Amino acid sequence: MRGNPFRGMGYLGEGFRLIRQPGLRLFVVLPLILNIIVFGVLIWLLGEGYAVMVDAAMGWLPDWEWLQVLDWVFWILYGLVILLLLAYGFVMLANLIGSPFYGYLSELVEKDIAGETLTPDDGWLQIVKDIPRALYREVRKIVYYLPRALVLFVLGLIPVVNLVAAVLWFLFNSWMMVLQYVDYPADNHRVSFDGLRKRVATQRLTALGFGMPVAVLAMVPLVNLVLVPAAVCGATVYWTREMRDADQRGAA
Repeated sequence: MRGNPFRGMGYLGEGFRLIRQPGLRLFVVLPLILNIIVFGVLIWLLGEGYAVMVDAAMGWLPDWEWLQVLDWVFWILYGLVILLLLAYGFVMLANLIGSPFYGYLSELVEKDIAGETLTPDDGWLQIVKDIPRALYREVRKIVYYLPRALVLFVLGLIPVVNLVAAVLWFLFNSWMMVLQYVDYPADNHRVSFDGLRKRVATQRLTALGFGMPVAVLAMVPLVNLVLVPAAVCGATVYWTREMRDADQRGAA
């Protein structure tokens, strides 16, 4: 496989640096606020429904004092489920809700790299117009992901084979993180999802170097709050240096 994994890791580091740029902060903060609100409402609704189920379950049990500790056990389990939801579900939902913002954020990062003046106030109409296309791209990625994830899930149920499946899961999720975030600048340049996959595959080690730390950080609650915009910015730097420059060298 061609490429340099350390170069890929460096792009994510640049992404974390770029989200602190004054001209980019608005399009980092707004989708973050939207996602926190949506997740807050979902967690509240789940909590309300879970409370009803816990009360019903406790009502079926004998009124023995030592059994009342199960009420605490049920809520501890609920807390663990919420942590897993934040770790695994936040990134997927954040990508879906924030996709129109992240496409424009990627465009601003390209301008910043080129040394152009950032004028984010001009982009609101573009964000609204891009909503249908951005959502379609997100659905396209989900359609690509689900059948492959299902195969890996089945392999994970087979003894002995599941040892290999765990490694394959991580590698596949790392690959998906590359496709997920490099897709934003690719879409801005009207490169199809299939075309993006072929381009990224030419430097697979560099791609995995970017995707692996993203996949790891996506499982860390709170860190994944800022990971998504940082990954978008880092992926845009990745696109600019790995994909666009390669096209220019080929044209020359």
